[in-house]
Amino acid sequence: MVSTCLRALYLSFLMTLGSIGHLYSQDDQDALFIKSIHNQILTEGSCYAWLDHLSEEIGGRLAGSEESEIAVRYTRDVLSEYADTAYLQPCQVPYWTRGDEEVVKILNTEGNLTIDIGGLALGNSVGTGAKGIQAEVVEVKTLDEVRALGIDGINGKIVFYNRPMDPTQIRTFYAYGGAVDQRVNGPAVAAEYGAIGTIVRSMTTASDDNPHTGVTRYKEGGPQIPAIAISTNDADLLHEMLQKEPVDIYMYTNCRMVTESKLSYNVIAEIKGSTYPDEIILVGGHMDSWDVGGGAHDDGAGCVHSMQVFETLKELNYQPKRTLRCVLFMNEENGLGGGRAYAEESAANGEWHMAAIESDAGGFTPRGFSCDANDDIFPGFYRQLLKWTDLLDPYYLGLTKGGSGADISPLKSQGGLLMGFRPDSQRYFDFHHTAVDRITAVNERELKLGAAAMTSMVYLLDNYGISKGDE
Repeated sequence: MVSTCLRALYLSFLMTLGSIGHLYSQDDQDALFIKSIHNQILTEGSCYAWLDHLSEEIGGRLAGSEESEIAVRYTRDVLSEYADTAYLQPCQVPYWTRGDEEVVKILNTEGNLTIDIGGLALGNSVGTGAKGIQAEVVEVKTLDEVRALGIDGINGKIVFYNRPMDPTQIRTFYAYGGAVDQRVNGPAVAAEYGAIGTIVRSMTTASDDNPHTGVTRYKEGGPQIPAIAISTNDADLLHEMLQKEPVDIYMYTNCRMVTESKLSYNVIAEIKGSTYPDEIILVGGHMDSWDVGGGAHDDGAGCVHSMQVFETLKELNYQPKRTLRCVLFMNEENGLGGGRAYAEESAANGEWHMAAIESDAGGFTPRGFSCDANDDIFPGFYRQLLKWTDLLDPYYLGLTKGGSGADISPLKSQGGLLMGFRPDSQRYFDFHHTAVDRITAVNERELKLGAAAMTSMVYLLDNYGISKGDE
């Protein structure tokens, strides 16, 4: 009741400002509205409750799974309360299933020592067969080492990729980018030289016992071999043992690709713009997550950030000038089926996304936004964004040049602005693609601050627009 009264008083104050606008600058009015966004979300925002439901009641939402279908219906129903329309957009996705719990054992060559370690099959991996596989381990740091060893050094063995993420990188996404090739492409390269399986060090700077799954890709028409990730602690143990003597690995999985094409859906909600309805501002994250946790940070947080934008603007009685869309994409993790389907339909309809903001970096404390556009128009866009620095500084939000997000990247050809929401990244890869990516890993205040940052940027983009020049 109190917050409702406060909101009414605030709206009355805004109307008063409008009547004596000559006494207040536009910057003052913008600052007040951005403050109201933060106040509304921090006191009444629903994003944490929505995330709790996605992570704990529905759980892991791998594309094509029953859980993903439940999440689609749930988020559509929530968004329908705050949008002019909420609907489902068909897309084709692969459906891979993990199957039974993985078994990984380290064995010495004499057969008198066996150590059980944890492991997670990589997404899209084939299984080992009912008996599992066992072979001598060959440790490498890079894909080029596999190529250098060739068939003579690799054939019939299990390749162990053990290149850590670089701990000296301040932005951990750069460290991830410098190491993830061994997970994505390593199994396919090892298979070319006759390996019968692969073990991959988990993608994290943490030393812990949590294996991290994630996608792997085979070459079309090439050999396919089982691939498992092990924790960083187990990777260090295996490395130490290999320094002393040859070691075998036994691994068992029965994961499989059920079908490479299954009907699924993006969830889309829209509020029609009052003045420039053909100019679209998109906010979004990806609905799907890996199956082993709750997908709280990756990317339930991005979904509820985007949903919160709509709830907040409705609660503040804000009528956008431009058309706002919330898009929850399906199949970012192992195929990008949703992002491609959205971009193809948008292009066919001749749409222009003036701006698109993707949140896919977790629910941690917001640090700002990275910005991208076609080279010929980016400088003009960026100069306009920098005019808002004084409005963003009180919330410690910066603007940098850089990438945006996998699902919105196909929209770059439309000639609009692409932005990636950037929270603090230091702890993200402690949880990324693991069984511990659950609601307990997300701080409610940090999550809400991220939603407030997103909503504030949408407000500025909508209120002022952006042009390809320097106006």
